[in-house]
Amino acid sequence: MAAKKTTTKNQATVPAGYVPDLKKKYKEEIVDKLVKEFGYTTVMQVPKLVKITINQGIGDATSDKKLVDVAQQELSAITGQKAVTTVSRKDISNFKLRKGMPIGVKVTLRDTKMYEFLERLIRISLPRIRDFNGIAEKMDGKGNYTLGIKEQLIFPEIDIDKVTKILGMEITFVTTAKTDEEAHALLREFGLPFKKHNK
Repeated sequence: MAAKKTTTKNQATVPAGYVPDLKKKYKEEIVDKLVKEFGYTTVMQVPKLVKITINQGIGDATSDKKLVDVAQQELSAITGQKAVTTVSRKDISNFKLRKGMPIGVKVTLRDTKMYEFLERLIRISLPRIRDFNGIAEKMDGKGNYTLGIKEQLIFPEIDIDKVTKILGMEITFVTTAKTDEEAHALLREFGLPFKKHNK
C-alpha cells in the first residue's frame, strides 16, 4: 500500500486530500446562500475569499531590533506560517528611521492555512476578547475588510508569561466581491461576528 502524501498543518502532518471545514462550508453552503441573496446567474459570480494578510507595525523597532525578532516568532506561531519582516521605504529623521530598517512583520495566508486561521480566529481567538460584542462593519469600498486587533494575547498560541510587549495587528480579508455589501455577506456567512445593530 502506497504511503499517503502529507502536508504541514501548524507543525503537524495531515493526510493528502485534507479540506478545512470552512472551505467545505463555502462550497456546500455559502455559495448557494449568496446565489439566492444576490440573484447571481452563475456560481462563478459568487465572491471568494482570496487571501488573509496579517500586519504588525512595531513602533519601538528603531530602538530595539529584538522586538521585530520576537514579533516574527509570535506571528509565525499564530498563523502556522513563517512571518516576514517589513522594512521602511524611506528615511524619516524625526523617527530615527532609515530606509531599509525593519519596522514590522507580516504574513499572507492562502487556501488551507487561510481557512484554518479564519476558523481559529472566529471560534477561539475573538471570543477571548474581554467584553467582546462583535466587530465593526466598515469595509474599504473595494470588497475587502480590515480587522484591528489590539493585543496578540487573544491567540492561544501565545504564552502570556513570555510576552515582552503588547502588540496589535491588522488582519485584512481580501475577497473578489465587487461591492462592500457582497463582501460583508461572504464574511458573515463564514462566521465573522459583525456587530448587530438596528438599521
